[in-house]
Amino acid sequence: MSKNASQDLHHIVGGGIAGLATAVYLVRDAGVDGKNIRIHEQLGLAGGSLDGSGDAETGYMIRGGRMFEKHFACTFDLLDTIPTGNDPDTSVTQDIMAFNRMVPGSSNCRLVRDGKPAEDRYDLTLGAHDIVDINRLILHPEHSLAGQRIEDWFKPSFFDSNFWLMWATMFSFQPWHSLIEMRRYLRRFIHLFPGFTRIAGILRTRYNQYDSLIAPIVTWLENRGVRISTEAQVVDVTIDGTLQDRHVTALALSDGSVAPIANTDCVYLTLGSMTDASVQGSNDRAPSLEDHAGGAWTLWRMLAEQNEGLGRPEAFCGDTTKTAWHSFTVTMDSPEFFEFMEDFTNNRTGTGGLITFAGSGWILSIVLFHQPHFRDQKHGTYTFWGYGLRGDRPGDFVKKPMWEATGDEIITELCGQLKLTDEQSAWFDKARVLPCRMPFITSQFMPRNPGDRPDVRPEGARNFAVIGQYCELPRDCVFTVEYSVRSARTAVASLTGRVKPPPPVARTDLDPMVLIRAARVLMGV
Repeated sequence: MSKNASQDLHHIVGGGIAGLATAVYLVRDAGVDGKNIRIHEQLGLAGGSLDGSGDAETGYMIRGGRMFEKHFACTFDLLDTIPTGNDPDTSVTQDIMAFNRMVPGSSNCRLVRDGKPAEDRYDLTLGAHDIVDINRLILHPEHSLAGQRIEDWFKPSFFDSNFWLMWATMFSFQPWHSLIEMRRYLRRFIHLFPGFTRIAGILRTRYNQYDSLIAPIVTWLENRGVRISTEAQVVDVTIDGTLQDRHVTALALSDGSVAPIANTDCVYLTLGSMTDASVQGSNDRAPSLEDHAGGAWTLWRMLAEQNEGLGRPEAFCGDTTKTAWHSFTVTMDSPEFFEFMEDFTNNRTGTGGLITFAGSGWILSIVLFHQPHFRDQKHGTYTFWGYGLRGDRPGDFVKKPMWEATGDEIITELCGQLKLTDEQSAWFDKARVLPCRMPFITSQFMPRNPGDRPDVRPEGARNFAVIGQYCELPRDCVFTVEYSVRSARTAVASLTGRVKPPPPVARTDLDPMVLIRAARVLMGV
C-alpha cells in the first residue's frame, strides 16, 4: 500500500463471507474509504455458501448451515460491529447470543434407530483401543500426518461406534478425509465433549445464515459506499514479477472487461468454493450428476498452473465421488409433522439440532429449525433441512442412491426411517421438497500435503493475498465461518499493516480441567 493507503483501491475476488469480512476489516479497522473497495462476485447474490432463498409457493432453499461456538473470536468480533436487520441498536453478535438464551440447544434425540430414539444415544460405544487411538491422535504432531486419511489411523471398529456416527454427521467427515483435519477438530472442540451427545454448546442464528449474517453485512458495507458487483466473475488474474517479488497487475472479468491494478492497490483472492457448481432438483426431479468445476475452481486451477506457491487445487476438487453430498429443504403448509417430531424427540422445535437415522443406507439426518427460519417466511409455513452423508449408497426404503433420488423419493425414505403410517405420510402430500447436489461440499476435508493450500500471503506477494477455506492457517478448522473470517483478518493485517493480526486460536486443549472432562466422556464415566 502507498503512504496514502486509505485511497488505494482494494479488489476482492469472491463475495462469500471471507470477501465480505475482508471489506468490513478494511473499512472498520484499516480506515479505507468504502468507495475504494470493489467486490467481484460470480453469482447473482453475495453470501457464497451462507445462503437462504426461495418462497412459500415454490419452496424455501438452504444448501447447508454452519454452526458456531463461543470461542469463534474473529467471527463474533466482526459481527459485533454489524447491526441486525431488526434493530439498529442490536449487533448480530448480540442477537445470536440472545437467541440462544431464548432457544437453548440440547438434544434429547440425537440418534434414531429402528424408528424410535436410540436407546444408546447417550453412549459413545467406543472400545478401549478406540479411546487410546483418539488420545494418540490428539497428542501426535501434525507435520507427520501429511497425506494420511482418518481410516489410516483408526481400526474398523471405530467407524461402527456412536461417537463416529455423531462426529461424522455433525461435521461431515468421511473415513477417507484428512487425518490432519480430524486432529485439528478434536483439539479445537475438545471442550464441547461433555455435551457432545446432546449437541450442547453449539450456537445457532435466529434465521438462516443469509438473513442473519449476510444481509446485515451487505447493508452495512453498501451504506459505506462499498461496491458489490454480482454476476461479475473474475476469469483471470495477471501476476507479474518473480517468486521473490510479484504483484497482481490486472483482473479479467467474464464480460470481457479488464480492471487494471496499480502497484499500490491490493487484491484479495478467494480460491475454490465448497458450494461451487451446486445443482438443484425438485419434487419430481433429482439434481443432475454431471459435475463440472465452476468459476472458483477454474480460476484456482489456472492460477496454480501459472504461478508457483498458489497451492494444488486438484488435491481438493479432483474426485467429486469423495467430496459430494446432497441436502434437501422441505416447505410445508401445516404443523403436523413438527408437532409429531416434538413428541417423538421430546425437544421443542429448534432446540434439538441434528437428528441422524443410525443404520440408514444414506446416513440420513434432518434438522427442524426454530420457526420462522426465513425473515420473510409466510405465516403458516414450516421449513426443515436434511442431508445424506452417504448419498452414493442405496436407501433402505428407496432402492437407489440418494444422488439419484427426487425430492418425493427422499421424503419416502424419511417416512420409512420414522415408520410413519400412510396417514402420517400424507402430511407431505403438498410439501415442496428441493434437493441440492453440492459436488465439492467436503472438498476442504480431503487429505493434504504441505503446499496443497497456499499461505494467506504467498511468497513474494507484494499486493495480493488468499482468503477463504483453502488457504493455510495454523490450528484452525475448515468448514467453519471462523476459518473464513480469520483468513480475511489475516490478509488485511498483512497487506495493509493497519490492522492487528487475529487473536490466537483458543487452546482449550491445554486446559487440564477440559482434558479431564473430555477423558471422562470418552471412557463413559
